Amino acid sequence: MGKKGAGTSVGVSAVTPVRALPVGARLNCADNTGAREIQLIAIMGYGGRRRRLPTARVGDRVVASVKKGNPELRKQVVQAIVIRQKKEYRRLDGMRIKFEDNAAVLITPEAAPRGSEIKGPMAREAAERWPKVAGIASIVV
Repeated sequence: MGKKGAGTSVGVSAVTPVRALPVGARLNCADNTGAREIQLIAIMGYGGRRRRLPTARVGDRVVASVKKGNPELRKQVVQAIVIRQKKEYRRLDGMRIKFEDNAAVLITPEAAPRGSEIKGPMAREAAERWPKVAGIASIVV
C-alpha cells in the first residue's frame, strides 16, 4: 500500500470535508437563478454501501429538485454544486471551517454556472474543484 495522502492530483485540495448532507436535505440556493431552496435527490459519483443513505459534502456535484423559487423553476430537476455546509471540517493546516448555512449553486450539465453571481462566501475546496463556478463567487474562504 502507498502512503496516506499519496496520489492526490495537482491543484486539488487534499482536504476531504466531512459528508454531512444526506439525500433529502434542503439547501439554500446561493445564486441569482431564481431558485431559493433545493432538495437533494442524488449525489453524482457517490459509491456507497448497501442500505446507507448517500451523503454530499462541500464540492460535490448533486442532483436536486427546486422546492422554492420562481414558478417556472419550481418542481424542476437540476444539477448543483455544494459550496457551503454547516458541519465543521478540518483543513490540513489545522484550521476548522464551518458556515452558517448549507448552500448550493445551480449548474448546467456541462458544469457551467447558471447564474451570474454567488451570494455569500464559497468554500475553497469547492472553488479549487470547480473553477468556472469560482469565477462568479465574490468571496472564497
